[in-house]
Amino acid sequence: MPKKTNIKKITGVISTIAKGAGFIDVSVDGVKSTSKSRQNSIYIEPGMLNTALNGDTVEVSLQEKNFRGKKENVGKVLRVVIRAKSSFVGTVDTINGSAILIPDDRKMYTNISIIDDDGTQKNHTKAKLEKGVKVFVKMLPWTDPSKLPQAKLLKILGKKGDNNVEMESIVLEKGFEVSFPAEVEKEAETIEHNKAISKDEFGKRRDMRDTMTFTIDPFDAKDFDDAISFRKLSLEESRQIGQNSHEKNTGTLYEIGVHIADVSHYVREGTALDKEAVKRGCSIYLVDRTIPMLPEVLSNDVCSLNPHEDKLSFSAIFVVDDRARIHRRWFGRTVMNSTHRFTYEAAQAVIDGAANNIEKYSKGIQPVALAEAGMKYHDELVTLNRLAKILQKDKFSKGAIEFAQEEIKFKLDKDGKPIGVYKVERLDTHKLVEEYMLLANREVAKYVFDSIKKKGGRDTGAIYRIHDVPDKDKIANLSTFVKALGYELRAKNGVVTANDLNHLLDQIEDTPHASLIRTATIRSMQKAVYSTRNIGHFGLAFPFYTHFTSPIRRYPDLLVHRVLAKHLNNEPFGDHDIVSFQRIAESSTEREINASEAERASKKLKQVEYMSGYIGKIFDGTISGITQSGIYVEEVNTKCEGMINIRSLGNDYFVFNEKTYSIVGDKTKKKFTLGDKISFKVVSADLDKKILDYALV
Repeated sequence: MPKKTNIKKITGVISTIAKGAGFIDVSVDGVKSTSKSRQNSIYIEPGMLNTALNGDTVEVSLQEKNFRGKKENVGKVLRVVIRAKSSFVGTVDTINGSAILIPDDRKMYTNISIIDDDGTQKNHTKAKLEKGVKVFVKMLPWTDPSKLPQAKLLKILGKKGDNNVEMESIVLEKGFEVSFPAEVEKEAETIEHNKAISKDEFGKRRDMRDTMTFTIDPFDAKDFDDAISFRKLSLEESRQIGQNSHEKNTGTLYEIGVHIADVSHYVREGTALDKEAVKRGCSIYLVDRTIPMLPEVLSNDVCSLNPHEDKLSFSAIFVVDDRARIHRRWFGRTVMNSTHRFTYEAAQAVIDGAANNIEKYSKGIQPVALAEAGMKYHDELVTLNRLAKILQKDKFSKGAIEFAQEEIKFKLDKDGKPIGVYKVERLDTHKLVEEYMLLANREVAKYVFDSIKKKGGRDTGAIYRIHDVPDKDKIANLSTFVKALGYELRAKNGVVTANDLNHLLDQIEDTPHASLIRTATIRSMQKAVYSTRNIGHFGLAFPFYTHFTSPIRRYPDLLVHRVLAKHLNNEPFGDHDIVSFQRIAESSTEREINASEAERASKKLKQVEYMSGYIGKIFDGTISGITQSGIYVEEVNTKCEGMINIRSLGNDYFVFNEKTYSIVGDKTKKKFTLGDKISFKVVSADLDKKILDYALV
């Protein structure tokens, strides 16, 4: 009788690569990974995927194999438990008159056969599927790895390379829809038709229309989630509050309101609008357009806090002193009217006393209006800015980490072609708005947490934005990485504090490695996620934090409004709420990741498209990555990243040194290290793969 063998099985999410291999995270103690695998994962060789695609949940059997004299575990997919996605975007090719889809997804290792409704291969001539046309398809169940998967045509997008086609391709590939279902549009139109605020609704709300209120947003913003109001309290008001305050010598007091679009008043639970918003999770901000979470009649009109219009809002109003200490806080539904719409640049001009400096500050604003705003709002904005700086300083003193990075934007022509790239200057007004939004988010989270505690401490009627402590292995790798570049990360056995990370970031300030190490540090962090269980926010050093301030573009914020309203009204939460909140927290986190990937893909496409107009041109850059295949270089001004193949570095044999993050010539000892400044030439630009090839100069 043959000997019985114990086959170890694991179940997990698989990551695939274009060569037809895969990796699965280790989920069982004692399972080793191969030298070919990523850290803490099992390698699955080509031919062993058994139709598993990237992101699928799979069951895998493990067996031992010898790699360089060592026994290691490798995997074989037994079955697909859950298929992650079934819809794909790609470019049509033809084989013997039949249409084949070449997927855009670079992790897809197989093409897809496009079939007719009767199950036969689709004839590209009859279907008008010309070679080079991009389409959207839905894949049918695939169980036989020896055959191509099959799919039915959902939509013909248009000719490859067209800007609108490529942008829609990115959105669809990440699982989002561009247009809204007819039922959703109908509900939105009904709301727009009945948007007038009734006297009864006015009576239910705190009236803030006589308080100076304004919005500060990008010059090209179309929807306005948030507004800030400001009022200096009278001596009598200050004295009364001071008598009841836990702080003595309060001095001058200010009432600062953070007013957020009351989307929850219009988008009611269980409606088609609500279900679609849950499905989308968030808006997507591509290079040239926004794919909104809500139909534009709501996001840009009914809900948006447009200037000089009475609007329904949900507000967090604080009374603070000259040291930015909170003496009172109030949460509730309000009606407000924004008296001015500032851009970040215009508000900065007012603070700087440069409202008449039209050339620098009048983006999207009429010069006369800007000058008038300078006279009318100067004192208020200066005070708000001063208090915001105190809030920021206090935040950092408690361990918050400064992760602000340079942002680039594109100048596009009428066809969406990039004709310029520029860096977005981070102004004090960006930080001003950020600090008051953080204040509102933090205080709402604390109020909800305290409210739950009073009811018995069952932490369920809430949704938080949490950020866990960094992973020990990633911190150990980061420590090794920065040490190779001459810096120190004070970490003990992979354990690091926020102050340790800030110490590192202080070291790299104004050095050639600043952007590189800041990016590496961010990548070593855990991802911030939504959860019904509060563990605090490591990066912000807040024990309580949520998202309250952007319900037009983020579904969790809309849900937080409903949660806060229930706590304010002392309404109970049922088991349905508890289950629903956690499900929405998980799906919103996933959609946020998808949206970020879509945004990065659109930016990368435009970077490659922009550099394609400079083939043969020479630029200055910084080495941003080192691999066995070569070096990655980021152009100084546009941040366009491309690769220099190791074989083209010179007449030498270059060796990759993993410990020092460098490539060194065997004969010449010429060394290329992360952060080095070099000159390079643009060799080629592949728009399909969104990659740039550079050559060393």
